[in-house]
Amino acid sequence: MINPQTPATAPYGSWKSPIATGLILFDVIVPGQIVLDGSDIYWTELRPAEGGRKVIVRRAASGAITDVIPSPFSARTRVHEYGGGDFCVSDGDVYFSNFTDQRLYHVNANSDSTPVPLTEQANRRYADSILDKGRDRLICVCEDHTNPEREAVNTLLGVSLKDGSIQTLVSGNDFYAAPRLNPAGTQLSWLTWNHPNMPWDGCELWLGDLDASGQIVDTRLIAGGREESIFQPQWSPDGQLYFMSDQSGWWNIYRLHGGRIESVCPRKAEFGQPHWLFDFSRYAFAAPQQIICTYSENGHGYLAHLDTTTSQLTPIETSYTTTTYIRATSDHVFFISGSPSQSGGVVQLDLNTGKAEMLRRSNNISLDPAYLSVPQPIEFPTENGLTAYAIYYPPQNADYKAPAGELPPLLVNSHGGPTSAFPMTFSPMTQFWTSRGFAVLDVNYGGSSGYGRAYRERLKGQWGVVDVDDCVNGAKYLVERGLVDGKRLAIRGGSAGGYTTLAALAFRDVFNAGASHFGVSDLTAFVKETHKYESRYLHSLIGPYPEKSDLYIERSPINFTEQLSCPVIFFQGLEDKIVLPDQAELMVEALRKKHVPVAYLAFEGESHGFRRAENLKRSIEAELYFYSRIFHFDLADPAEPVDIANL
Repeated sequence: MINPQTPATAPYGSWKSPIATGLILFDVIVPGQIVLDGSDIYWTELRPAEGGRKVIVRRAASGAITDVIPSPFSARTRVHEYGGGDFCVSDGDVYFSNFTDQRLYHVNANSDSTPVPLTEQANRRYADSILDKGRDRLICVCEDHTNPEREAVNTLLGVSLKDGSIQTLVSGNDFYAAPRLNPAGTQLSWLTWNHPNMPWDGCELWLGDLDASGQIVDTRLIAGGREESIFQPQWSPDGQLYFMSDQSGWWNIYRLHGGRIESVCPRKAEFGQPHWLFDFSRYAFAAPQQIICTYSENGHGYLAHLDTTTSQLTPIETSYTTTTYIRATSDHVFFISGSPSQSGGVVQLDLNTGKAEMLRRSNNISLDPAYLSVPQPIEFPTENGLTAYAIYYPPQNADYKAPAGELPPLLVNSHGGPTSAFPMTFSPMTQFWTSRGFAVLDVNYGGSSGYGRAYRERLKGQWGVVDVDDCVNGAKYLVERGLVDGKRLAIRGGSAGGYTTLAALAFRDVFNAGASHFGVSDLTAFVKETHKYESRYLHSLIGPYPEKSDLYIERSPINFTEQLSCPVIFFQGLEDKIVLPDQAELMVEALRKKHVPVAYLAFEGESHGFRRAENLKRSIEAELYFYSRIFHFDLADPAEPVDIANL
């Protein structure tokens, strides 16, 4: 490296970075779902270097970490396509959903045995399984695809551990989630909702008793409705049913106590989040009246201890700004972490001493602070006199400075969901760009979670308007303050963020380039072609279809390619069942005919979100190459060229 005391002068974008794509992708895992089993800790690891395989890992009391399932098994359910709740464990017996055939398998973590199938090959998918030990069965969500002539059917099932036979427990609604047994095994709670709702719009929490045959009787509605969202029902060790509700405008913790619903900790803060994945845990019991939880205020994440008898919420001091998949014992709490300055991973926190230990780091990147762009949360004015939120990362590399008078190019990131939100945590991908001389703006536009229901509902009926306005106004905010080059503004995003990207390019004249990663371009096609979980999602984001078909046409970028005149690069997985490949391919062809610079990279074997390291590497480097050609700077390192039509 060049002496940081005498940095070289080089244009933004051309700086040589210590963060190579190989470092980001080939020595990395993405940890997920945590399960405790006695003194053993289990979690999942998505491994790009193994073709995107998701592995169940166990850490024994001795500290030894081993894989539970061998290759080629991959613990990943496709219920709702997004999955989650891929496995459960009891006394070393592991039950998981295998990706390739979606069957449930059993393997004992204490032996070297090969996983054996529990369910038959029947085009059914299983998720969110729990053990019902008293009846020797699993209780789980099932998504039945056996009849291709109808929409998939979702139910709650009992699956016998002896022979894999199934018993329908609850049916009749469009969706189910979070089946949870009380400690005595006598009652089951669950979530359910129907089209056109998404669970964060409104869902219901139900409770039923289990009879001698294991069937559910005497069912009753506990909380929720069409305009009240319930999240993470969970039983306390002493048998009280807890859950989160946003009836106050914020996802707060409630409980069923003496037949009445009571708030445990009223606060203008988000303890919950949108239900995109099964078994996503935001709180856990360390004792019957002691909860360890995470919550968000103004986009900032906190870990805290909640005394349910006094409603006293006490923050736990850590360096982590995001905390997910929380599990707890009386002495320790386990979670997936993230902080602004270091890679996250699986963390064990001693509740007595406050000492945190990283059990498994997501990657081994250790960046000298001199090369680290420090996130800066910002608020900026947007349409209708409102305020929106974003996280700004200035370019940073100790070895370089820009020529006098030059301002950096800006990458505006539009997140997916569109209900998710960008956390303020260390991202090797963000540092990949900032260390090369880009400024980055992660926009948490209206509709993002973490800011209350009212902020989330800004997007209701306004997708393609509010999100676009907020991304545009965030970019303008930085330009007006002289922080970025107003002639080198790019917007990028994946999935729903890809739609916002394409809509911003088609309906606004602000950005100079764009990158769509498996983004939606045709809303009419999307609502007709996508999977069951999101098949009515646009009813709230746009309007009911076909009644509001005119809005679907008006807000589809594919119908307005004549208004799009800046270069765009598209990335698409050819196995994507959520956003089909023709959403990208029709757009690419239209831009080619219009003689707009356009590039297209399609990947065999990839679905919605790339998982294979070699494809992730290619897409990152291709996007950097694309910007170098569009914004006219030289790359510090050789890169495989991209075919850019009409350049």
